[in-house]
Amino acid sequence: MKNTLRILFLALALLALCAPAQAQKKLKNTEVANALKGYFTLADDGSVSPDNEGFIRRWMLLDPISKPNSTNQVFTIKYTRDAILEEYFPGQFTMMPKDGDRVRVTMEYQPPVDVSTSYSTYNPNDAGKMIKANLYWHALDSDHFFVKLFRFAAGLDRDRYGAIFWSVTVINCDEDIENVRLSVGANCGGMWWLNGEEVLLLAGDRHMGVDSFVSKHVTLKKGKNVLRGATINGIGMSEFCARFVDDNGKPVTNFTVSCN
Repeated sequence: MKNTLRILFLALALLALCAPAQAQKKLKNTEVANALKGYFTLADDGSVSPDNEGFIRRWMLLDPISKPNSTNQVFTIKYTRDAILEEYFPGQFTMMPKDGDRVRVTMEYQPPVDVSTSYSTYNPNDAGKMIKANLYWHALDSDHFFVKLFRFAAGLDRDRYGAIFWSVTVINCDEDIENVRLSVGANCGGMWWLNGEEVLLLAGDRHMGVDSFVSKHVTLKKGKNVLRGATINGIGMSEFCARFVDDNGKPVTNFTVSCN
């Protein structure tokens, strides 16, 4: 009888400890959902199909990493690669984040955006000043076929200009899907990896167009495939879209997408 009461007491104590944390998480999720309304909705723990055109809408997105640039003319192949391959946080090329995970990031300082002009109050004198910041991963479904990174950053009141955005998703396949290509559209620079292998590098600055960059042939293996991207921009909007296509440019849709 005493052992039963002791177990019951411990269970009630554990529930009492968990309740505030669960309430706080629910409140935070509500705040995020309201802040991103019209552009993103909170993703659940399950899997979804790509849309009818094959675009992947379920992503884990990390709060933007500050990388100040007052122009988009700097995004050469070398600059883009060097900026993205710099290590900002441990495990950035390998970790499988969960919703709400926090990473401690070392990044360049930049002052907040001037909301009256919608531009960063970038000061060249601040160049090279480094800070540490806590950034969070968010499990989100894009309301559009393209992922509006600028709106993601603005909604959460994070750096929206001069930033690197990390994106991760999982492609779940019932069987091998061979001879397909990753197709990405973006209005800024970036890099993409499939199962740890680099498959695309996007340099330069442009208007976003569907299928602007297409990888070599890749295989989506039976089971889980990790698709990881990093998008970098200076001024202006930041957004991307991603899907897999066959050699005729037709979208591949016989897989599901999840956050883990």
